[in-house]
Amino acid sequence: MATHTAIVRPALVPEIELHLATEITPIWQASEDWLRMQGIEPPFWAFAWPGSQVLARLILDGTIPVAGRRVLDFAAGGGLAAIAAARQGADAAEAAEIDPLAIAAIHLNATLNGVIVAAAEADVVGQPRRWDTVLAGDVCYEAPMTGHIMPWLRRLAAEGAEVLLADPGRAYLPKAGMEAIATMRVPTTRELEDRDWRDVTIFRVK
Repeated sequence: MATHTAIVRPALVPEIELHLATEITPIWQASEDWLRMQGIEPPFWAFAWPGSQVLARLILDGTIPVAGRRVLDFAAGGGLAAIAAARQGADAAEAAEIDPLAIAAIHLNATLNGVIVAAAEADVVGQPRRWDTVLAGDVCYEAPMTGHIMPWLRRLAAEGAEVLLADPGRAYLPKAGMEAIATMRVPTTRELEDRDWRDVTIFRVK
């Protein structure tokens, strides 16, 4: 994995280094069709998505307090938000992913940044609350995904967790029961998005 990525500092979070795909690395050029033929999930973990960048930025700035809290980075990708939480003194930083390559990337990225992030390959949706803060970056990109996760996220919020969802304007973001608390513009690449930036809003799930 390390040989097919480059160590990059995300635009919004230059304090953190990640193993990411870039225009010059082979993983960037592998199409989803080719990956599907090989039985490999698209490498979502290899990009610093706008939602995760904003969550990490607000954690590092102290706007999202995590010190002494048990934090879950849900659908974590490469673990950016979890790494930020670990840096800021979270009692436990956990990253949840269902892609084994993402789990490997999270471990590599945590080691690169000198922090400990617990990462296990599992679908945690439906599990009982064991976190104080749940972070979800850019997860409402498909209707089935939104329908799968939102009842669980709302239940965690009702049970006392602070559930924060970062969304860059995806079509399937629910409108009800969402409190917007911050918005930030994030530079993006046209290889991933249809524009050079995304306005990401952080919502508190109710």
